[in-house]
Amino acid sequence: MIEENIKLALASLRANKLRSILTMLGIIIGIMSITSIVFIGKAMTSSVAKELSSFGSRNIFINIQKKDSDMIFYEDLSIGDSNEAQNNTVKPKSDDLISNSMISEIINKFPNDIEGISISQQKNQAQARDGDEYANISILGVNQDYFKANSIKMISGNFISNQDIKNYNNVAVVSDLFAKSLFPNEENILGRDVKVYSKDSIELFQIIGIYKQDNSESMEGMGAEKDTRTTFYIPLSTAKEDMIEKNHSSITVIGKDAKNIENFTAALQKHFDSLYEYNEDWKVAVSNMSSMIGMVTQTLKKISMAISAIAGISLLVGGIGVMNIMLVSVTERTREIGTKKALGAKRKHIQLQFVIEAIIISFIGGTIGLLLGTAIGLIISLVFSVPFIFSPWVAIISISFSLFIGIFFGSYPAKKAAKLDPIEALRYE
Repeated sequence: MIEENIKLALASLRANKLRSILTMLGIIIGIMSITSIVFIGKAMTSSVAKELSSFGSRNIFINIQKKDSDMIFYEDLSIGDSNEAQNNTVKPKSDDLISNSMISEIINKFPNDIEGISISQQKNQAQARDGDEYANISILGVNQDYFKANSIKMISGNFISNQDIKNYNNVAVVSDLFAKSLFPNEENILGRDVKVYSKDSIELFQIIGIYKQDNSESMEGMGAEKDTRTTFYIPLSTAKEDMIEKNHSSITVIGKDAKNIENFTAALQKHFDSLYEYNEDWKVAVSNMSSMIGMVTQTLKKISMAISAIAGISLLVGGIGVMNIMLVSVTERTREIGTKKALGAKRKHIQLQFVIEAIIISFIGGTIGLLLGTAIGLIISLVFSVPFIFSPWVAIISISFSLFIGIFFGSYPAKKAAKLDPIEALRYE
């Protein structure tokens, strides 16, 4: 019976090709929109998670935070040229910040869990010059472990050493783009002195290392490669030499064991909670990359689901289109229905025929939509160089939802056809 009804449904679709395609259009667009959004969302989520993981899966971030809000204090906001940032930033006092003695304390308390501690200090934006050549830079004071925490790839030379920090050396590690911009005709610039012009001073630094510029790094002046502002690394002590404040608003702890990172994060949070227990205004927030990746991926998934839900409205339109065409089909085939009933067909047989026809329309439309949505997801993944992740569950859910649309919106026309009086149906012209 079912096989016969499927053949009849397919014959009906072939007899009215254009109408069938137009009926499927709503289903095709709906499924295509949802699947493409899901595939793109998965690809972007995977790409963002991979990008965040590259910053260090063993990194634990420790930041000063207001107790009555989620606002984290970033030290560099109070240093740049923006007076507005200075006026609007609530600044902790020196005693509220993370001191060097606190850092020594956690090193002594967790000797088997800490591989290193990265500390940085944003200084200012400046310009390095050599004759007519120039390079825009952002000066950042760092310690030796900053290199390890941020996975900086060295091309030649050395990174900032503890000796450089101890001696307040005026040395710098620059990017390959910096070297290309300032010294276009020189292959080896290690040991060269470079003048750095900032708002209030002119300083001389010796280049001791060259690192590979990360193209994904957020940079200013993307209009021209030469105007791109790259990071100019100098010793932390040199950056803080002229600053009154020697304590830190944030540090990054590098854990030894990635498997134990969650427990270590909790232990550090407990330790700092005890230190800041009696601080009325400030606390320390401890987080790791895993928790940050989890938060970002969850947010992206929610956004993807919300957009998919909006796209799903077109499926309802498609379902209404299926029901409308099925009602027209019932009217056109009234005499056929009457003949079948006169020959002994029961209500359930008539109802099953029209429900199967609605299901087939939705199934074909859903399959086409799934294929098109997958193709769109694949193309966008290739264009934006993000991984394409095919999930069988997306296909299963898409097809299942298509079948549900067919059953739900095909039920009413099928019931209407099944209730037709055979005598009145035979008289219908």
